[in-house]
Amino acid sequence: MKSYQKEINSNDDIKNLSIGFEPDLILIFASSKDKDLAEMLKVIKSKYSNSIITGCSTSGQIIDTRVIDDAMIFNAIKFDDTKLALHSVRIEDYDSSLDAGEQLRMGLDEKDLSHILVLSDGLNVNGAQLVKGLSSDKYEKVSVTGGLAGDGSDFKYTFVINDGVISENEIVGLGFYGDKLKVGYGSKGGWDSFGLERVVTKSKDNILYEIDNKPALDLYKSFLGKEAINLPGSGLKFPLSIRTEEGTLPVVRTILAVDEETNSLVFAGDIPEGAYARLMKSNLNHIIMGAEDSARICKSTSEVEPDFSILISCVGRRLVLNQLVEEEIDAVRDVLGDKPKITGFYSYGELAPFGEFNPCQLHNQTMTITTFSEN
Repeated sequence: MKSYQKEINSNDDIKNLSIGFEPDLILIFASSKDKDLAEMLKVIKSKYSNSIITGCSTSGQIIDTRVIDDAMIFNAIKFDDTKLALHSVRIEDYDSSLDAGEQLRMGLDEKDLSHILVLSDGLNVNGAQLVKGLSSDKYEKVSVTGGLAGDGSDFKYTFVINDGVISENEIVGLGFYGDKLKVGYGSKGGWDSFGLERVVTKSKDNILYEIDNKPALDLYKSFLGKEAINLPGSGLKFPLSIRTEEGTLPVVRTILAVDEETNSLVFAGDIPEGAYARLMKSNLNHIIMGAEDSARICKSTSEVEPDFSILISCVGRRLVLNQLVEEEIDAVRDVLGDKPKITGFYSYGELAPFGEFNPCQLHNQTMTITTFSEN
């Protein structure tokens, strides 16, 4: 397995690339505001016509231990024994998420499939339903990780890159085939719950209407105070911890949008009626330790030392960590060591299992890591 990465600022940077091998995969992370991206993708596609080219918009790009906003991150990978396939589906609204997941799953050949990396539109998808659609008994030994594309903290425009072309309202699934590939994964948050545990009294899928019979939006506004005017962005700093029943692990859900007319909140994943919810707040040290814990879990699920790693962290974490954001990347590097190249992005949602042999779930406000190597 060979890999190469570079920060790209212009077409000249692409023309002057000297990778040293013919890549099977080109993975690109870029700002949604990059006006030159479409032209740069054309140059990449013409130069590497035999490569699968995919990626997405972000709320910050990761390269090594740096987080940047302006430049495109170019990653090229060549596998020794692993084959790849890219499949995409359209998604127009939240209600199509389950079907989109099922279509994505059926579009990837099941024979010898070992892992799926999913990159999705970040605004028109219910990530929990997408993951549910991807689930199948036939896929129980196939790990799934990925994330929802970002748009800074603006929540206006996201895209994925499908075969070198910018595509809105689309989800791509990258299938990895063969038994030589070793994939590690981990996902941890580090946020602190506070206050009383409340009951979700009215919701539909990922729309939350009432908590304890009170309008959900009013509750958030009362807590945020002056910051309420900056919703939904300011809500990223105060996610919800959701527990469906006694003894189950809670998942974190973060806000994607608000609806003033219905006094409701739209989340990245389902908020079931009857679930128990608690507000969460940040602790900088705990969030950084969460990234470190994710790397340790990832390392424990992989059988060999990784060669390449993809970090997908939530935009809410970036907003809270602010100028300290690179410390969570440093924490991951300290655990994974110097060998693997590190890339990734800040997202509107993360997809990963809770641990080895567990099904994939939608996470918010986590650091999710996927590592790759070949025997």
